[in-house]
This record gives sequence, structure tokens and C-alpha cells, in this order.
Amino acid sequence: MDTRQSGDVTVLDFSGAITLSVASHTVRDAVRELVAAGNRKILLNMRHVAYIDSYGIGELVAGYSSLRNAGGTLKLLSPTKHVKDMLTITNLYNIFDVQEDEEAGILSFAT
Repeated sequence: MDTRQSGDVTVLDFSGAITLSVASHTVRDAVRELVAAGNRKILLNMRHVAYIDSYGIGELVAGYSSLRNAGGTLKLLSPTKHVKDMLTITNLYNIFDVQEDEEAGILSFAT
């Protein structure tokens, strides 16, 4: 995971897999640390996430909830087909604001 800033939007670039066996609380901890530092606009770049399991979906939901409770917004950027399928199966695709283009995703925080 890499973190970068674009104006007041924090972009988290994830790659590989988000699963129980790969990482423990990666998304949740990253979001909590950013919230504690005052960040309220977070864009999770999922372009290079090849696989996500139910644990990874739980991580996304936990991060989303933490940010919402702090008055912030979490959006997903360019999820792979597998991630989209998992979000659809779990009825979460419509919960997350999903953006396909990074520039548009960053600009979407202004509206």
C-alpha cells in the first residue's frame, strides 16, 4: 500500500490481494491513521487488487464506517472485475461511491 496526496484528497494505492492471510487490518488501520491525522477525503485505488475475500470486504466496510463516523468520505477508484463482483455479490456496490477515473474521482470530492 502506498499513500499519496492530491490536494485535500488522500489516495491509497493498494495492490495484490486483500485477504485474511495476506494482511491483518490493512485497510481499517490505514483509514483510522489518516482520520486521526485529520484526513477526511480518502480515495482507495483498487486498480491493482487482483483478489479480495470476505475479510477484505469487511476491511473496506470498516474503513468506510470509520470515515463516515468521523464526518469524512471514502470512495473506491477503478476496482478490478473481481472486486466489483465481490461488492455486487455482497450488495455493497451501491453503498460505495465507485469512480473509474482518478482525476474525476478526486474532483468528485468537491461536489
